[in-house]
Amino acid sequence: MRMLLVEDDRKSAAFLAKALRAEGFAVDHLDNGDEALAAVSGTPFDAVILDIMLKGRDGLSVLKQMREHGNRTPVLLLSARGAVNERVEGLNAGADDYLPKPYALDEVIARVRALLRRGGDARPAVLVAADLSLDTTTRIATRSGRRVELTSREFRLLEYLMRSAGRVCSRMMILEKVWDYSFDPGSNIVDVYIGKLREKLDSGPGPRLLHSVRGEGYVIREDA
Repeated sequence: MRMLLVEDDRKSAAFLAKALRAEGFAVDHLDNGDEALAAVSGTPFDAVILDIMLKGRDGLSVLKQMREHGNRTPVLLLSARGAVNERVEGLNAGADDYLPKPYALDEVIARVRALLRRGGDARPAVLVAADLSLDTTTRIATRSGRRVELTSREFRLLEYLMRSAGRVCSRMMILEKVWDYSFDPGSNIVDVYIGKLREKLDSGPGPRLLHSVRGEGYVIREDA
């Protein structure tokens, strides 16, 4: 799942982004309110972690604009201001949850997962392609009823491909969404993981599902 973290304290952002990625989330980080508003307007995120004190437009303004434009993405507000009236102001502005600083990383992650469960009707929790299913809540994959054991990175790769089922995903798209790279590191890391995933998914009976499209990328689809 893809998160937008909007935090202008670099140290805090680095720790939080690392913790979220360790839990299997893809994380985009911004430190500017105006850039954050532009990002949520053009990119479908599963949740937003939004600090109130930001460069440019402040977090409350970003949140109000999101809600006025009909954007219902779950938002967890972070703020050094934790008085009751300030929490109420944030919730009234449209936040789904509010967490004062300093916070524990485990609590942030727990609250994010709670937000995603509440907003689970926006995106399916169980993805299906032919006889392959992936439960994104339990992180269990099955093929023809047989459980497929996945590493954390393999899970993220399969989830991305299955959410894009039928559409070819380029190596750069996969690097950005699964590895959070905005550049090609010049390695064959995507090909290696595709190979591992193909071996686990397509080694048994049934149609091939994970295909290579020469010069374009990879796609999950039932073989015609």
